Amino acid sequence: MHRDYIRATLLIFASIAIGVVGWSGHVLLLPVAMGFPVLWSLTRTRLLAAPVSAGYFLAASRGLPQGVAAFYSSDIWPGLLLWLCASMSFVIVHAILWTKNAGTRPFRYLIAVVIMAIPPFGITGWAHPVTAAGVLFPGWGWWGLGMITAGLAGLVTRIWPAVAIALTGFWLWSAAVWTDPKLPEAWRGVDLELGVSLGREAGLQRQRDMIATVRGAASDGALYVALPESALGFWTPTVERIWTGAFIDSDATVIAGAARVDASGYDNVLVAIDRKGGHILYRERMPVPGSMWQPWRSWFGGSGGARADFFANPVVSIGTSRAAALICYEQLIVWPVLQSMLHDPDLVVAVGNGWWTEGTSIVSIQRAATTAWAKLFAKPLVTAFNT
Repeated sequence: MHRDYIRATLLIFASIAIGVVGWSGHVLLLPVAMGFPVLWSLTRTRLLAAPVSAGYFLAASRGLPQGVAAFYSSDIWPGLLLWLCASMSFVIVHAILWTKNAGTRPFRYLIAVVIMAIPPFGITGWAHPVTAAGVLFPGWGWWGLGMITAGLAGLVTRIWPAVAIALTGFWLWSAAVWTDPKLPEAWRGVDLELGVSLGREAGLQRQRDMIATVRGAASDGALYVALPESALGFWTPTVERIWTGAFIDSDATVIAGAARVDASGYDNVLVAIDRKGGHILYRERMPVPGSMWQPWRSWFGGSGGARADFFANPVVSIGTSRAAALICYEQLIVWPVLQSMLHDPDLVVAVGNGWWTEGTSIVSIQRAATTAWAKLFAKPLVTAFNT
């Protein structure tokens, strides 16, 4: 009994360590997350599989309580509650699908992998081990996704040490020759440090300052300039006229985040603006649950939350190119990027507004995950974040 207690304690602490290191925000450490299925398979009871799963998920998403507290300007308790609630789907799926039958264990774990990648459970499918595919198999595309899926299945079998050694070999080779995804030709991504004011302070002077920033970024001949999520504030005819007029003498196209509001709520969008005018380019498929996406409000006759378009607009046309757009939260989950890659886009455009993540690794994790996906499918990557 004492030996079982020690074993259980070690497994839980190991799962916490894997969550912390694997999701530290360093792209080359993402493969550490593949240690979780090994620990899951080493548990001897379903009762132990639950805390091992919870330890990994809570450690990987450890920045959430502090971030929610900053977002709502409140104490940490609402963030802790959301943190625990979000972990429940991950824990429930992995506890229910756990089995002591070694023959069916790989199949059951693969079911868990799929369930946590797609809605509804995939809505909180953070810290998914398949994200490491781009580090282990850069440029392999769907073959690389298949390889890591097979690897994850192998890690829950009795031959997991041999599978782990093989995957480590791919990891070390990739790390030795690693290069970040290239920036597409004629593109610029602009990072801002405007904190909480971005998207909330949208007066004329802020618009002029933003226009000057874009002009500076395009001064070396860039034809496309990406700004972070919420950069323009509310998307209105007045804002469109200001920006269109500012670029009447330019060949540049601005891709910027904004919010389009109507009586039933709002869309978190990317807009494209050039000298001919502006239009909505992309509507976010999965806004942040809780703080933005609040579907329960409609159950009580309310409105005002961000709409989730789920499987809409997987790719958008920008000039002669087709892009996979990912706004903020979409970079932390699996299905939006894989849905986009089914359409073979020419590049990936990832934007975010991470002012509320100060003191956490959330933005770094977003960058790492997006980089890994772009490397897996060998796509150029444009990023623009506000902190």
